[in-house]
Amino acid sequence: MSRPYENSHEGEAENVSGAEAQVIPLHGPGREKPDTATQADRDLRESADAQDQVKQQERRADAPVVEFPGSTRVSPARTRPAVEATDSLPASLKTALGFLRDRLTGDYTVDEFGFDAELTDTLLMPPLRALYEKWFRVDTFGVENLPSDGGALLVSNHSGTLPLDALMTAVAVHDHVPGGRHLRGLGADLVFQVPLVGSFARKSGQTLACNADAERLLRNGELVGVWPEGFKGIGKPFSSRYKLQRFGRGGFVSAALRTGVPIIPVSVIGAEEIYPKVGEVKLLARLLGLPYFPVTPFFPLLGPLGAIPLPTKWSIEFGEPIRTDTYDADAVDDPMLVFTLTDQVRESIQQTLYKRLSQRKSVFKG
Repeated sequence: MSRPYENSHEGEAENVSGAEAQVIPLHGPGREKPDTATQADRDLRESADAQDQVKQQERRADAPVVEFPGSTRVSPARTRPAVEATDSLPASLKTALGFLRDRLTGDYTVDEFGFDAELTDTLLMPPLRALYEKWFRVDTFGVENLPSDGGALLVSNHSGTLPLDALMTAVAVHDHVPGGRHLRGLGADLVFQVPLVGSFARKSGQTLACNADAERLLRNGELVGVWPEGFKGIGKPFSSRYKLQRFGRGGFVSAALRTGVPIIPVSVIGAEEIYPKVGEVKLLARLLGLPYFPVTPFFPLLGPLGAIPLPTKWSIEFGEPIRTDTYDADAVDDPMLVFTLTDQVRESIQQTLYKRLSQRKSVFKG
């Protein structure tokens, strides 16, 4: 007689190939079907939690992000506002930040003479340009005579007790020649012996006034400035203003002949009156190792205030170039030719000074 299966689960197991298969009830212990109301409440809570998480993420995205120094993980969402903020900065501030970054990372170049173009453009040129434009109100003439590329020797008169005329000429060259060329000045030994002054002179492109350095710069295609009067020019008394002193032995002409570059006469009006020299103290000059210790109507009577230059109106004129590439290679050994060219440059500057002075109506208004 067969055994019924209706009231027992034992009939749910059968032997299949010697293995016993067990049927697990759908709603056995621990698998009870959840209550419909309870499940609905849970779904609502999960939906509310998901919405809160979305709102928190949106608030975090809108909040400002502060990166700690040295952090390397930067998400695109954080980088974008930083880039937009940098783009909105003024050009001068971006230049200053770029300069600081290059100084800290060492990513800048200095040439064989110690010239640092980035430092010159960023730190030195702005205050000199303010002096050039606002204080001396310099007018320039003949800028078309300055070459946009290639070497040239600029020869200028020298005056003013302090060599501010050389600095203003450098600003004129930089701001008026396409590409912002720098004037590489030749200075006396004393300039490079003064602490701090000598270092800045090197970094701004100045070098010793010797033929070897001058010729190397000219062959490299640089604009080189020379002031042949030297201390005799800037230290002359006010009574001798605008009267050119001796130009030396014409060493600058020899450098131009050897390199075949043009000589450009430069005439500066206005520098003679910034520190009217009425006398000098020779004893102090010897003690301090200076070529002269000037006495002006304001210095040393007013102390540091007397060192402020008078706001005279300046003009700088660049004359027509005098070519040297038409002479033979051995022309530099001809002393008469060197003397003739030296005198020609000197006369060109002197005549231009007289012409500009005859047109000037006022020392302070031009």
